Amino acid sequence: MNPLTAHRQLPATAAPRRAAAIAATALVAATALIGFGHAAAAASSSVVAKDGSGNYTTVQAAVNAVPANNASRYTITIKAGTYREIVNIPSNKPYISFVGAGSSASAVVITYDNASGTPKPGGGTYGTSGSASVTIAGHDFTASNLTFSNSFNEAGHPEITSQQAVAVLTSTDRLTFDNVRFLGNQDTLYLNSAATTTRGRVYLHACYVEGDVDFIFGRGTAVFNGCQINSLNRGSSSNNGYVTAASTDIGNPYGFLFYRCTLTSPAAVKSVYLGRPWHPSGDPNAIGQVLYRESTLGAHIKDAPWTDMSGFSWKDARFSEYHDTGTGASVNSNRPQLADSQAATYTPQRYLAGSDGWNPVQ
Repeated sequence: MNPLTAHRQLPATAAPRRAAAIAATALVAATALIGFGHAAAAASSSVVAKDGSGNYTTVQAAVNAVPANNASRYTITIKAGTYREIVNIPSNKPYISFVGAGSSASAVVITYDNASGTPKPGGGTYGTSGSASVTIAGHDFTASNLTFSNSFNEAGHPEITSQQAVAVLTSTDRLTFDNVRFLGNQDTLYLNSAATTTRGRVYLHACYVEGDVDFIFGRGTAVFNGCQINSLNRGSSSNNGYVTAASTDIGNPYGFLFYRCTLTSPAAVKSVYLGRPWHPSGDPNAIGQVLYRESTLGAHIKDAPWTDMSGFSWKDARFSEYHDTGTGASVNSNRPQLADSQAATYTPQRYLAGSDGWNPVQ
């Protein structure tokens, strides 16, 4: 589906005090590192700065310097600026942390502008996964106080019909994002896992995600806790896109949980869907699971907020709501509700616990 042109909105996430605290900590660490020199910084941390005042001028250079198969936390502090580059964190580099040292999450931006249909230099196109500005395959990654973006200009490239443009692709486990913005249009945040039957858990706290078509999608297990989910305006009076396209494997009880989130949009009233079921390559076992729990839904959400996709009925997926509020919230035959007796099974902690008892919930 090719979305109409949307005006990108770049509001900072609503966490100024947290951002200031994170930035202050990062700047202290950065100053100490530079004072002791590059050799000392390389041991467990480094600083990225466009002006050359850090250890590296690009984020990817800092990632490349992380020792392969490191067994402990490696912190990369990123000073304020826009870093136009593709960043890849390979599977043999776990425990990496990105910390934005700006005054807010909007002060540090990592962005690129490939789309699925963008021609590759060697021939062919990038495809959806290949369009990602940032790809995270190293487990136990964390990020705070910064922005990930795909700045592909849909209106500027009418010749490109496959306009999926991923800001972040995750394909691993135990990832945490705090006060992070994810900006894009179609397919902004791709939450995947290493294999169909492997769970990839992601915790997002006080984050901001924007897009229009299927802009939170994949088979990963993710908890959005106190996040703002903003649907862009595609200029339609009836269909301004879909928030989610989950492809949760049938063996996984937990897909996407939006817990005490706020859904916003400048789009027309009753013109945005909460989601639709994605079955990659027609996989019949991709039975999406999505729950909006105790969240505030804006007037842009449709009264019948779930819809079919590629011949698969939304009614066969595991879509539900629980105690939502706001103008866009209602209870009717097209809006399955989680029963009170089930509520204790669908908490942030239960989504993320897995077999190792992981609990990053704040």
